Amino acid sequence: MSKQDGSGRLYSPPGADDTGANFLHVDMDAFFVAVETLDDPSLKGKPVVIAHRDGRSVVSSASYEARRYGVRSAMPLGMALQRCPHAVVVPPTFDRYRETSAQVMEVFRSITPLVEPLSIDEAFLDVRGVRRLWGSPGEVASLIRRRVKEEIGITCSVGGAATKHVAKMASTASKPNGRLIIPAARTQEFLDPRPAGSLWGVGPKAAEALAGRAIHTIRDIRETPVEVLARVLGATQAQRIHELANGLDARGIETERVEKSVSHEETFSNDVSDIAFLNAEVLRLADRVAVRLRRGGVEASGVAIKLRFADFQTITRSQALSEPTAVGQRIGQVARELLASVDMRAAVRLIGVRAERLVPAGSAALALWDDDGEWKQVEGALDVLSEKFGTGSVTRAAFLNSDQRRPPERPPEESD
Repeated sequence: MSKQDGSGRLYSPPGADDTGANFLHVDMDAFFVAVETLDDPSLKGKPVVIAHRDGRSVVSSASYEARRYGVRSAMPLGMALQRCPHAVVVPPTFDRYRETSAQVMEVFRSITPLVEPLSIDEAFLDVRGVRRLWGSPGEVASLIRRRVKEEIGITCSVGGAATKHVAKMASTASKPNGRLIIPAARTQEFLDPRPAGSLWGVGPKAAEALAGRAIHTIRDIRETPVEVLARVLGATQAQRIHELANGLDARGIETERVEKSVSHEETFSNDVSDIAFLNAEVLRLADRVAVRLRRGGVEASGVAIKLRFADFQTITRSQALSEPTAVGQRIGQVARELLASVDMRAAVRLIGVRAERLVPAGSAALALWDDDGEWKQVEGALDVLSEKFGTGSVTRAAFLNSDQRRPPERPPEESD
């Protein structure tokens, strides 16, 4: 089924069985670094870290040479440079990454129309209907890797399997610059020995809790009764991971993905303890979230906030709404109430507002009166002005006197 090289990477040799492996997961290798290396070939083979050059910056991406020193995405730049002092720090150019991502996705869509982008640097493809054009799943995977290299100039890793979940696991196991195809009949053989934490939905804390019950591998999960897993993880998550451990995943390709949440975050140049400023910031972020909701034709049924303190501890708080809304004033009001419920034991490094459980606009039953009617008119007028004069041309008076310097919005994240 697969072979292993000296680095532990799994790969499928040419002509390997690919029966039933109809889903492919394609993941660019160290995408941000790869794009920067296209523009500056002198970076090739060096430990490169993509990050803004300031003391508050975090790593957006790292080359595989830097990763050998323990450098990872989302790590504070200072920590990354402690681990790899000779790393080359390159400021990110996100417009360039988006441009290259669009080119990559066009390569995918030229092979099959059934493409589901997951992020800026990865996507699922359903290749069942293209056998006569391009060959078997394994041959399509090889074609994708070859075309991305020849047409874009970067490398990618491709996993193939009978389900999306296993395909993504296969691409991860084959990185970097590899191809691993799991035939349908050998799905369980591939899954069983892998760590429990490699399953989607099993984070570090869940993996630790499972290990406390001597559940270390996917096989252990598969052989553990769901009711036992539920005592550790809760009923819903236990059922989900038990199905995944058995190779069950009914999801198909979503060519038009519906956002399940919309959020905006801000990382401050200096840690903030001023509650009045944080309240104003929450409202500003809520306004931005609401604009995106209205543009997307959706409303939020829940609101959440995210806080990261100076010691990097991160917490979230959430609340369901009595009625769905896309009004910034309402979202901000709830977000402020959530903020007031937090024990502010330390200064804040990052704050975020998220709209959750999105539903189509107007899908809720109409109430006899609308408490947000006036604000809907105000914010609707602001939308019109923003379209005419540009985003940010009109803002709340409360934001005009803030002299807190804000860094650019947090960029899109690259997958590892």
